[in-house]
Amino acid sequence: MSAKVLLHVGTPKTGTSHLQDVLFRNRERLERHGVLYPADRFDAHFLAALDLMALPWGGLQAEAIGRWDALAEQVRRHGGTSIISHEILATASRSQVGRALSSLARDDGTEVHLVLSVRDLVRQIPAEWQENVKHRSTVSYEEFLAQLRDPARSSRIASWFWGVQEIPDILDRWGHDLPPENVHLVTVPAPGGPPDVLWQRFSAAFGLDGLDLDLEAERANPSLGVPETALLRRINKAVNPVLDPPDYRPLVRELLAHQTLSRRTRTPRLALPPDLHEWARDLGQRWSEEVRRRGYDVVGDLADLEPGPPPEHWADPDSPRESQVAGAAVEAIRALLVENARIRSEEQRLAHELHEARAALDRAYLRPAYRVREKLLRGVRRTAVGRGLHRVYRLARGRSSRPA
Repeated sequence: MSAKVLLHVGTPKTGTSHLQDVLFRNRERLERHGVLYPADRFDAHFLAALDLMALPWGGLQAEAIGRWDALAEQVRRHGGTSIISHEILATASRSQVGRALSSLARDDGTEVHLVLSVRDLVRQIPAEWQENVKHRSTVSYEEFLAQLRDPARSSRIASWFWGVQEIPDILDRWGHDLPPENVHLVTVPAPGGPPDVLWQRFSAAFGLDGLDLDLEAERANPSLGVPETALLRRINKAVNPVLDPPDYRPLVRELLAHQTLSRRTRTPRLALPPDLHEWARDLGQRWSEEVRRRGYDVVGDLADLEPGPPPEHWADPDSPRESQVAGAAVEAIRALLVENARIRSEEQRLAHELHEARAALDRAYLRPAYRVREKLLRGVRRTAVGRGLHRVYRLARGRSSRPA
């Protein structure tokens, strides 16, 4: 039984990729200090979350079956502190939350803490639209914003967004059975501050202060600018009918978006339209007041949820400067050509190795000893007893091919 379970359930776009990267790469060091991060692969907690919530996700749901129960069992067996972290857990229903908590702590001796990382809506809204585009969406920014502001929230986009971003609602679902002192909000600092402040806040929330951890980022979820996101949305329209999800992720999301287009940092950044700033600011203020009223532990400052001023020059991603989109397209083509050349070189190397292996096999066939062995084998296999003995021989050698 774990003495303490720290359950980090989101929200998306709040430094979660970096946090999970650090926890995964340092899991052996953490365990030496009694802290368990149960993961046999980087996306283990993502698969467990898919399993818990029975979410379809590009065909991964079959791979996720049983993952939550396996993770929970590791947590129950551990005697110290356990950490679970994935941002899509924020949208879990009350019944799914109940199942999660009961599977992690089946008696009163386990201390459960909820951690929720949060950022102001003015930054979260464009970041979420861009994340949708990175996952094959072709919805325009204008339509995305319209769906978010629809009071009915009936669309897939709106129900998902508010499910993972509406702070009081997430706390209602995940924290309703926990004492306020066991609920921790980690605020993302305002832009322009020291880069390590967010990690210091995560470290404090998870009780990792003083541990010697490797904080160098190997995985990240970098942002794109306005023309780069516009280009990606156009690519989605062209490739969605012909490119399956297992190919889309490495080629479009990873190679083009993360490894190539994210490096173009001098183009206009995505932002909320100026006329929506007041709406987002007022909503964020109401959320902050509710958090204060409930008395949760805040790691950071709720003032961080107060957004900065609207941009002086706002760039509309639905009507980008075409010269900037063209520049991004050239970079994308270059990346694809370089990758294609690498794959061709690898294919040629493998073809050469296959040719050499075949030549060596042909030379072996021509050896007198091989021909004598083949002649004896044909003689043995003329009788039922001989064929039976040959099958026993093949099984003993662990071989299944006919020539042996």
